Amino acid sequence: MLSILATLLKPTSGGGRYGQFKLEGRGAGLRAAIGVLGHDLFLYPELTAHENLAFFAALADDPHPAAAATAALERAGLADRAYDQVGSFSRGMRQRVALERALIHRPRLVLLDEPFTGLDDASTHVLLARLRSLRAEGAIVVVATHDLDLADGLLDRALFLRNGRVAEAVDRPGALRETYRTVMTRGSM
Repeated sequence: MLSILATLLKPTSGGGRYGQFKLEGRGAGLRAAIGVLGHDLFLYPELTAHENLAFFAALADDPHPAAAATAALERAGLADRAYDQVGSFSRGMRQRVALERALIHRPRLVLLDEPFTGLDDASTHVLLARLRSLRAEGAIVVVATHDLDLADGLLDRALFLRNGRVAEAVDRPGALRETYRTVMTRGSM
């Protein structure tokens, strides 16, 4: 699903829309408005956190990449580690830098694949706060996760997938884990 939304894979049937535009055929122009965080963090371990983020900000044509990197590290709660090599960071710290890498160009659509992987409680709290702020800013945030307890109360809409297809869509899901069990049980009868 995330690959389809990122315009990297064509759906076998149906389609998607980004505002008034169909996803199909939008390519690079649409991808410039998308931020992606997957399992691979796409960070350079030999560079500092600041160097990584400044590099990606420059790639996104930010006129002030160093300032963008500094602001991103403050949002991630890692300003005190800005000039340490990313290779020395814990998985959770690298995940927080990678999230800011995905957001450095201020995308309107944010696609996150299992963003809670390897995070301790403090990093999870920072990530949840960041996701709530993105939502408040009007970004569209799509999260693929098995961590239903963490996503509970965060979602406007939940899509439950079975065998790569949408089994059910639920608006404003409450008790996400219980809703998941109900939907998945219903489909197995």
